[in-house]
Amino acid sequence: MKLPSPLIEGTLLRRYKRFLTDVELADGSVVTAHTPNTGSMKQCAVPGYRVLLSKAQNPKRKLPYTLELIQVGEHWVDTHTQRTNRVVEEALRQGWIAGLSGYRVTPEYSIGASRIDFLLENDTERVLVEVKNVTLCCRNSVACFPDAVTLRGQKHLRELLAARGNGFRAVIFFLVQRQEAEAFAPADEIDPEYGRILREVVAGGVEVLAYRTEVSPTANRTGSALPVLL
Repeated sequence: MKLPSPLIEGTLLRRYKRFLTDVELADGSVVTAHTPNTGSMKQCAVPGYRVLLSKAQNPKRKLPYTLELIQVGEHWVDTHTQRTNRVVEEALRQGWIAGLSGYRVTPEYSIGASRIDFLLENDTERVLVEVKNVTLCCRNSVACFPDAVTLRGQKHLRELLAARGNGFRAVIFFLVQRQEAEAFAPADEIDPEYGRILREVVAGGVEVLAYRTEVSPTANRTGSALPVLL
């Protein structure tokens, strides 16, 4: 999918209060940008890193700038978690994800008291897909999730297992934003309980998919599948 245009280059000074980032622009001025990411942004929100911002046209918006991309090493990383599901939805509708093509796609499907990111349907099958945005590498070339303890993420895994027991196919989908990654694994050092539950639900029939994105200053799209190390 296309990113906002034009994007404005700057240098990250600090990230604070979860949703705020101070950025120095090329002319030396400092602006505060909205940062749509609830995670720790470990390895990404590093002072001195190159960033790209968008600027809203709405004059009433309190913070006109939004943090869109951060350059980590040689690659751009998309930390904008509100865009994650749209990138995956594009891939689902275009048939770019092996084993998940040819379905009708319904975003934000409610099941019981919960909401799962996507329901996929055809004439014979229903598939629930929960998406997670991955911006951390725990080892060289191995992307991992989560970057902070996530009780909500643990809950989503249990919900997928319950749905599997009710006749759904159930998929946990990790969208890996680190283009140097060659594999995916749970971040056991950060949230061992998440890793334990992930292995438990996989043993119960929940499927795990990890796909690496292709990110540039103009677009983000779902790229190639990665092996999952459990």
